[in-house]
Amino acid sequence: MISSEPENANYSLEEWNEWLATATGQYALNWEQKQFNKVVDDTFGFDALQIGMPSLNCLADNRIPNRWLMLLDSQPNKLTADKKPVSTICQASIYDLPFANESIDLIALPHVLEFSENPHEALREVHRILRPEGRIVISGFNPMSLWGIRQYTGRMFHQPFLPESGRFISHLRIKDWLNLLNYSIDRGKFGCYAFPSKKNQPLQEFTFLDKAGDRWWPFFGSVFMMSAIKRNPAVRLVGKIKSQRPLLKPQLATVQQTNNLPSNELKNHSIK
Repeated sequence: MISSEPENANYSLEEWNEWLATATGQYALNWEQKQFNKVVDDTFGFDALQIGMPSLNCLADNRIPNRWLMLLDSQPNKLTADKKPVSTICQASIYDLPFANESIDLIALPHVLEFSENPHEALREVHRILRPEGRIVISGFNPMSLWGIRQYTGRMFHQPFLPESGRFISHLRIKDWLNLLNYSIDRGKFGCYAFPSKKNQPLQEFTFLDKAGDRWWPFFGSVFMMSAIKRNPAVRLVGKIKSQRPLLKPQLATVQQTNNLPSNELKNHSIK
C-alpha cells in the first residue's frame, strides 16, 4: 500500500487553506458538501457538532436544534458572515474536547484525523463525547487513488499535490479503528476521480470520470466519506429522551453565541 505520511509533518493548516482555494480544492469541497448533506439530513437528536474545516458546512441540511462549530487550536478564530453555519462557535484542542461524556448526537469530522498528530487518540476523544446510537461522519483523502499516487511521487521531488502537512489514512484503517470502538459502518462513498492537476481552472470536463468511477472503480476515488453509528450493547433506549444542551466541562471559558455577532468576524473567544 502506498503511504502518504510525510517523514516530518508539521501539521500546519495554512497550506491546506491555500489548497482549498484552488480549482481542485473547490472540486473536492463541492463533492464533500453534497455527501455530508445526504448523510446528516436524516440524523436526529438535540446536539450536533462539526469539528474543524469551517470552509465546509457539514451540518447545513441537518435539523438538530443545537449545532456547534469547534475550531481547532491551529485554526484562526475569525469567520466572515457567510461562514457561520451554526448557532455556537468555540475553539479547543482535538485531544481535549470541551463537552461532557456522551453529550453529542452527531459529530462531523471533515479531514480532521489526517491533520492530527495522533489521529487514533483524536478519534477516541470524539468517541468519548458521542452518545450511544449517535452518528459520526468522517471524510478524508484516499491514499490509494490518483491523487494519492501523485502525492506520493510528488514528495520525492518536493512537489506535493495535496497539502504536505497531512498524513492521509486509508478508509480501511479508519474502519478498523471504528470497529475496535464498537461502531457499525452504515454508509460510505468515494468520489473525485478527476486527474490530479494544478491548473487553476474548473474541472467540469472530468464529470464523465466521476460517473465512470462510481460505476467501475469506486474504491479509487480520491476522497472518501464514511458514516458510523456508535453501538453500546449495555444501553437500551426506551421512550423519549429529555432534551438538553451538551454539558460543557467546568473549566471552560465563555462560548460565544454567533447569532448577534458583527458581520465581519468572530471575536477572539477561545476555550482554554
